[in-house]
Amino acid sequence: MPPVKLPAFVTPALLSSIRGHPQLPHHSWYFIAGVTLSALNRPDEIANVFKHALETGPGRSDAKPEHDEQLQMARKMREALVKAAPIGGLPKAINALFAVKAVTPPALLDEPLAYSPTSRPVEVYDVPSSRILHRGQTFFDKVYGKVSKRVMGQMDRSGTEDLGITARLMYGYILSNTSVLTAAESSFVLVAGLIPQDVNPQLKGHLKGALNNGATVEEVKAVREIVIRICEASGMTQIGETVPGGWGWRGEVANL
Repeated sequence: MPPVKLPAFVTPALLSSIRGHPQLPHHSWYFIAGVTLSALNRPDEIANVFKHALETGPGRSDAKPEHDEQLQMARKMREALVKAAPIGGLPKAINALFAVKAVTPPALLDEPLAYSPTSRPVEVYDVPSSRILHRGQTFFDKVYGKVSKRVMGQMDRSGTEDLGITARLMYGYILSNTSVLTAAESSFVLVAGLIPQDVNPQLKGHLKGALNNGATVEEVKAVREIVIRICEASGMTQIGETVPGGWGWRGEVANL
């Protein structure tokens, strides 16, 4: 039996409200929406968002971008989905990236063994791991600020030190690479991926981490607002205390 085809909910009105948010940084609305939809397990809607972005541009005004800017948008979308994998799950990232590839013009794809905008293949095979892990630790310390040692120590003492090792690998090889997305944009990815999962303890740290990575309070609140807007359009809502489970948040979404 084929899977049920879910109704579309990313309407032109929703796209317009997201793109038009006055506090949202330029060149961010589409990859923030893409990460949110990946966390919601709606790769079909990510494809629609990306097609719309290639036609209308990365900002609030309607203007079809030239090839170079389209390439930048494609790389930002792909990198955002890669960076969402550690917090949202690799299977969802795989499905999202293949959905984006299906609607991406061939000239906007980065093929294997060709130029890598992130240089991750070089980092994996040719750069000493100590250098990458040090970069990741520096990024982690910047995100968590004065509590970074305590947070990492808690993971090391979670019952298995492997949790801390996993975090170090994730931050080193994935999150701290800022070749395509800036540190602030990487934080927007984390915020967008966490809100749909109803994980306030982690979200609180990354809302503050976005500020530590150079975003303004207004920008972080704008990212939070449009992610919630997308989630609510998908059917998420705040669930009551008497509800044993369901699709929604168990409390107010963390804020600055």
